[in-house]
Amino acid sequence: GHAVLTPMLMVLLMITGDFLAMSAATDRVRGSNRPNAWKIGRLMRTAVVLGVCNAVFCTGMLAWAMGHYGLTAEHGLRTFAAVTLVFSTQAAFYVVRERQSLWSSRPGGWVILSSLLDIVIICTLAGQGIFIHALPWSLIGIVLCASMLFALVLDTLKRLVFTVAPII
Repeated sequence: GHAVLTPMLMVLLMITGDFLAMSAATDRVRGSNRPNAWKIGRLMRTAVVLGVCNAVFCTGMLAWAMGHYGLTAEHGLRTFAAVTLVFSTQAAFYVVRERQSLWSSRPGGWVILSSLLDIVIICTLAGQGIFIHALPWSLIGIVLCASMLFALVLDTLKRLVFTVAPII
């Protein structure tokens, strides 16, 4: 019965997402050795699987925060949602940037810098309560760790889906 994100949080999410998206142009992932013949149907199925997993992760994190920490829309849930979205977007970005395991190639310097900048911005705003409701630093750390674990699970799922139905 209420919006999870305010317009201010949506703007914040767009700005932090833009840093990472723009830096992707400078990334150093390897190209394929042969010309690609994309199988769009398989690519879409893979994207849907990864997207649904991201939605389940974010929804599960919100439900956990509401149940375990008693967060409400007026008292931290919106901030928690924004932090979760920033961190899960980071996780998904690192998973999909590489066809193999997410650690099979080192990200470019600008990608790493923009990623760190995004994390510092959202952590500072959420931890200090700047423009948004403050969250305990420990809760922000839990979301960051959960997002890292989510990236590993998502990467494993991606590789499994690619094994069953390659996209090229």
